[in-house]
Amino acid sequence: MHDDASQVRQRVARVVRERVVPAVYRDRRPLTVQAWTVPGEPVAFAEARAQPYTPFPVGSAWGCPWQTVWFHLTGTLPSAWDESELVVDLGFGAGQPGFQAEGLVYSASGTVLSGIAPLRRQVPLTGHPGAAIDVYVEAAANPNVAGAWDFAPTPLGDRATAGDHPLYRLAAADVALLDRPVWELIADIRALNGLVGTLPADLPRRAAVLRALDRAVEVLDPDDVSGTASAARAELAVALASPASPSAHRVHAVGHAHIDSAWLWPVRETVRKVARTFANVVALMERDDTLVFAASSAQQYAWLQEHQPELFTRVAKQVATGRFVPVGGMWVEADTNMPGGEALARQFVAGKRYFLEQFGVDCAEVWLPDSFGYSAALPQIMAAAGARWFLTQKTSWNDTNTMPHHTFAWEGIDGTRIFTHFPPVDTYGAELSGAELARAERRFAEKGWATRSLVPFGWGDGGGGPTREMLAAAARTRSLEGSPTVRITTPAAFFAAAEEEYLQPPVWSGELYLEFHRGTYTSQARTKRGNRRIEHLLREAELWATTAAVRNGFPYPYDLLEACWRTVLLQQFHDILPGTSIAWVHRQAEREYARVAAELEDVVDTALRALTGDGPLDLHANAGPLPVDGTPALSVAAAGPRAPLPTVEEKDDGVVLDNGAVRVVVDGRGLLTSVHDVVAERELLVPDAPANLLQLFRDTPTQWDAWDVDARDRRIGRDLVETVALTVEPGPAVRVVRSTGPSTITQRVSLRASDPVVDILTEVDWHDRQKLLKLAFPLDVHADRATSEIQFGHVHRPTHANTSWDAARFETCAHRWVHVGEPGYGVAVANDATYGHDITRTTRPGGGTTTTVRLSLLRAPLFPDPHADQGGHRFAVALHAGATIGDAIAEGYRLNVPPRRIRGAREVAPLIAVSDPAVVVEAVKLAEDRSGDVVVRLYESRGSRATALVTAGFPHRAVVETDLLERPLPEPVCLGPDGALAVRPFRIVTLRFSRS
Repeated sequence: MHDDASQVRQRVARVVRERVVPAVYRDRRPLTVQAWTVPGEPVAFAEARAQPYTPFPVGSAWGCPWQTVWFHLTGTLPSAWDESELVVDLGFGAGQPGFQAEGLVYSASGTVLSGIAPLRRQVPLTGHPGAAIDVYVEAAANPNVAGAWDFAPTPLGDRATAGDHPLYRLAAADVALLDRPVWELIADIRALNGLVGTLPADLPRRAAVLRALDRAVEVLDPDDVSGTASAARAELAVALASPASPSAHRVHAVGHAHIDSAWLWPVRETVRKVARTFANVVALMERDDTLVFAASSAQQYAWLQEHQPELFTRVAKQVATGRFVPVGGMWVEADTNMPGGEALARQFVAGKRYFLEQFGVDCAEVWLPDSFGYSAALPQIMAAAGARWFLTQKTSWNDTNTMPHHTFAWEGIDGTRIFTHFPPVDTYGAELSGAELARAERRFAEKGWATRSLVPFGWGDGGGGPTREMLAAAARTRSLEGSPTVRITTPAAFFAAAEEEYLQPPVWSGELYLEFHRGTYTSQARTKRGNRRIEHLLREAELWATTAAVRNGFPYPYDLLEACWRTVLLQQFHDILPGTSIAWVHRQAEREYARVAAELEDVVDTALRALTGDGPLDLHANAGPLPVDGTPALSVAAAGPRAPLPTVEEKDDGVVLDNGAVRVVVDGRGLLTSVHDVVAERELLVPDAPANLLQLFRDTPTQWDAWDVDARDRRIGRDLVETVALTVEPGPAVRVVRSTGPSTITQRVSLRASDPVVDILTEVDWHDRQKLLKLAFPLDVHADRATSEIQFGHVHRPTHANTSWDAARFETCAHRWVHVGEPGYGVAVANDATYGHDITRTTRPGGGTTTTVRLSLLRAPLFPDPHADQGGHRFAVALHAGATIGDAIAEGYRLNVPPRRIRGAREVAPLIAVSDPAVVVEAVKLAEDRSGDVVVRLYESRGSRATALVTAGFPHRAVVETDLLERPLPEPVCLGPDGALAVRPFRIVTLRFSRS
């Protein structure tokens, strides 16, 4: 026989498209429509219902960008209709849900019924024939910011520039009679036609399914689809009943809806996306008991609890059945590269506490499918929060290398291992199509060792969740010859089974670096500065409020601190802190950071005044974990005598600054041509390669503008060596002014009184577009690797590009410092607001090697925010000569949490003292349960074993080791009977002191 497979599939597709899908409703009747346009931001149902509504003909335009319109739909259920549905088309385009108009349907009494979106336009109706239909639709005119995903600049991301022309036309508002056999026929055909597309051409099974499909469309009468649908289904029954092979790949399907807490829409819209999605899920669960749905992000549940309490109650009932599953245990699905250690820990503290308190659920799995790479500190943090398992799929986006595993043990910097799974389906929003299931089976890297993978299914990014069509697909592929088997389960059920069958999985050690989206370490610099500043203000506020509460009975501001933390944790969502959201999101983030900063400054000021009293003493309040200028860690001490100021000398070849520890030459271009370590008698810089060199590069990534920087653009740039002005100022300091043309850059170069540190303050009035500004330090150091601070420790990365993995890691993330060195000598570069770095090593023509440290200061991408980073910025950088890792750590803290100069009547001894400087105190706070117990979080910071005595400067009844949630560990791990801590490299320890 000749091969007619292509013709059969084309014929089936056309019949379904032109005949079957249009016949899914046997009858439709229009409803009466009235509308009210909300004049400002969204309002609650009760307020909307009370407004005056006016007639609104179907076909009329509605909704300028970001506007809300309420539609009131009324009518009557026709007699003799057995399966009626409300069908609403808000004017949807062809795109997926979540990126255009959306709606939420309410009953007349205010009960949330379901969401409305492009691929979910129907809401099942109940009631006897002749019953009244009376519903309200809250319609959101969300613009399609993404457009055609061509990354073109758009004004739509800011309400001030989005315009006031209507975006949509109401296309339909009907009551319709669902033809169940026709709907089931569509599901049958999609399952089998999808299967055919994945099977080899010479397989008998493929031929058998094709013939069944061919017979089905022959039996189907195009003029009477409703009357012949059951006969067509009968022709497919045998093909659908043929069971899967015993060796078929096993898919654990988990309903899911990835809801970005902000991205191409503002936070306020995410609040409504959560309601729409969760309403969809609950309504679907009430009609189909096979659905299991997993949702992460405690913040989203909290929004629902605040704004839709009745719907929250319905969700809670489904959580109690085990079918609606809170996962992740985090406040949001955060970025994990840039949040500080304590902030990343608090993601779990806040998230898991919420789930425990509201639902009694303690999440065992961490769920981060879409964050842009994963810190090597994360395994220990997850384990310390009580998690056992980790799921992501984002590294499937790598642009150079393919991850070798889908199921493995991920090992962090301290040696902690977490059982980890990457779904080989390579999406977190599957439809359970034949192509997706075949892809999961084909790509699964553990064949022969393991048999199963997880597939999250449901519309996502902008929410939506599973549909009845997806559940129909799951039912048909539960055991279908030629397909993986599909079983709808919970994530925990998958992980337990996967762990049981794969007892010795391979190990991946270190960070899960995403070879993509490397520009996220730099985009939206004000958002990043706000994050860094608030993280350290929270440290100060908790420390001084705790100290004052213990010593003076100061009222600890539990509610305020919790609210501040929740704001910061929300802003660390993986599209806010990385700088990849619309303008509306980032302007709001900046306002939130300013508000929280003011509140925390007030806490710090009030607590310090309670501790020190009013008086004339000049005091230094050091909230850092290490001594600074004679002030002990975590204490308030009298300021010592001022050290002599550095000397300054103007010469023909430049300005010489000297403090006895380091001597610096700033030439006429404002560049550092010499940094001489006086103590080590060593020059840091390379001949003819000045430091403090600002470089401007082209920044036009191939795609994903705010997300990506391309390696090729590093070859196209220029050094900014021309000066507008160079002056010597009191301090002493050298002030240098430069211009890029559109932008003005002012730098201040100075030395401290006696430390081998060069301080460089850079202020930029930035108006360049599609440019990347870097600050370079070429150093005469032979460094095989660079050491970069991450949460609760540091990682080493090679400075060479021996392998494709090394070459792909051309832009990296570091926190407060990086360190490069050779045996016996090192240099640290610390910062107060920068995350993006690149560190490379080259060989000089005359011999010797140069290790260049560059900080990525600013970008100016045009999508999704066409005005990203425009305006004023400030960056502080410190170059520390002759630095050890310990010096780098100290410099990072000093730059980010400098001692405060205050006046008072008395000094304040530290609440906690640690005998070994390698063991760093990261947080001092009162316990989350508000018992008044003191909680101290510490970590080993240098990558070596350490023993330290921790001394409490207050009466206490007992001290115990706890997990991050402050629950006592079954047995002490680090705390000895003598009160000493014995810690392995990078170990995190949480101690709880019960106060007497």
